[in-house]
Amino acid sequence: MSPLVIVAILAVAALVAYWQLVIAEGAYLGPRVVAFFYDVIAHRYNRIKRFDPENDTGFLGQPLTEWLAAVTRPCVLDVATGTGRLPLTLLACPNFDGTIVAVDLARRMLREAARALSGYAERVIMSRQDGSRLAFGDNAFDAVTCLEGLEFMPDPHAALAECVRVLKPGGVLLVTRRTGPWARWMPGRTPSPEQFKAQVEALGVWDVRIQTWTVDYDLVWGVKIAQWEGDEVRPA
Repeated sequence: MSPLVIVAILAVAALVAYWQLVIAEGAYLGPRVVAFFYDVIAHRYNRIKRFDPENDTGFLGQPLTEWLAAVTRPCVLDVATGTGRLPLTLLACPNFDGTIVAVDLARRMLREAARALSGYAERVIMSRQDGSRLAFGDNAFDAVTCLEGLEFMPDPHAALAECVRVLKPGGVLLVTRRTGPWARWMPGRTPSPEQFKAQVEALGVWDVRIQTWTVDYDLVWGVKIAQWEGDEVRPA
């Protein structure tokens, strides 16, 4: 084998490795690889992401609190919680009086979340779980959220279905859709807005709204259908 061929093979291998580990973050290699990847960077994840607390309050915390205003002490499930971004934002809102169950498959990410949320320990339950197979019964939560996580699970649609399954009828769903310049490099995991909306609606979610959020993600809101009456959908 000539040196040029060897160099070409190594170059292709390097590109594939970069795609799998940097762009796709191990998504095509299974949940354990994804969890390992996030465990490695857990201690500097927030510095890498550079979250904006004001942005999170305006786009996540306050709107979700408003959605839940009619519910007494709501219980929220945050799937793929990471370092606790959504719980921290929601609990900081003075009008939110509920509790949060935060799940993630990466142990060290959960530890970082526990540290960040130590001031709210009595209102947060942490659990290590695979978002594709949630260990909760049907219709258990007033709201279910999953931010920047679906595309990294083995079957994003199955994970989305799990989020809807554990959501109470009339409860609010908040998930994200991957967009931006890198979305094209995650085939099968980044549906168009129309496709994603159709997927969510097919799972029994009403009033689906897609909202521009960041360069890489849209927010997708919806309400789980309370009941069916003939061919008509009756929202909660």
